[in-house]
Amino acid sequence: MEVISMPMWAWILFYALVIVMLYADLKLFGRKGQHEVSIGEALKMTAVWIIVSLIFCGGIWHFENTDKAMEFLAGYLIEKSLSMDNLFVFLMLFSFFGVQRKYQHEVLFWGIFGALILRSIFIFAGAAMVQRFEWILGIFGVFLIYTGIKMFSHKDDESVDPSKNIFVKLFKKFFPVTDQMHEDKFFVKELRREGEKEVIKRLATPLFIALLVIETTDVAFAVDSIPAVFSVSRDPFIVLTSNIFAILGLRALYFALAAIAKYFAYLKYGLGIILSFVGVKMLLEVLWDINIPTPISLLIIFGILVLSMLASYVATLYSRRRQ
Repeated sequence: MEVISMPMWAWILFYALVIVMLYADLKLFGRKGQHEVSIGEALKMTAVWIIVSLIFCGGIWHFENTDKAMEFLAGYLIEKSLSMDNLFVFLMLFSFFGVQRKYQHEVLFWGIFGALILRSIFIFAGAAMVQRFEWILGIFGVFLIYTGIKMFSHKDDESVDPSKNIFVKLFKKFFPVTDQMHEDKFFVKELRREGEKEVIKRLATPLFIALLVIETTDVAFAVDSIPAVFSVSRDPFIVLTSNIFAILGLRALYFALAAIAKYFAYLKYGLGIILSFVGVKMLLEVLWDINIPTPISLLIIFGILVLSMLASYVATLYSRRRQ
């Protein structure tokens, strides 16, 4: 796959579209602290994000070619499917911190905003490394196969323990934190006694700590997903846009999935197979110059995802009938 250099106007258009959509998402979806996001709202906004992504894909097809459009779709589907598993981790984090549903959208918005910046940096750095040292794709492939196999041994009752997060530990060493929630505020000012004096101190709330954990957890997720997208494209523009469009809709998708999480019991196995598949695809290309066409990769990834979700749904119905 040959890397192409997209014109500057394409990059400007992409980031302008991202800013506009983020503004619309903030203003129209989940109005700050006013109400809990309903499943209906979440599904509508998820549909909007998917439609915008497909329109953008159509633009790639029109201005570039069908191959690039297929690469975008494959990268988008890989990132979207992996993100679904990540959302269940966010669900556990919100439960751990006791964040009410009506305040969760605020944390997710800023978490995704930070993820856009961090992933842009990672993708540009990764693209530069791949262009200079193509053999590094082999290392990516081995890592993805290892991660995919590891997902099969991951237990459902294993939860994320934010107290072990190194960034949270470092933050608490240099900045005071209150144990009390203050609605949707990340920071508050409190009057505290230090010796014989009373001073006003700025404290971080558990809501900000939840944001910090989500932000750093997303960095760990990116270690899997970004190399996986490089399996279908070497073009930095395709890798970046497919990755970012996939995570832009995470906030809406979270509220849709949170209500039906029990129907995705076997999703992690499907994701494990997907990661292993893209890892094998990378190794075949690097070691033996065997390239699986992007349309075939897209069908395989989509098929695995659909089968794992169907298996989860059937298992849930069977379990209900036995009760």
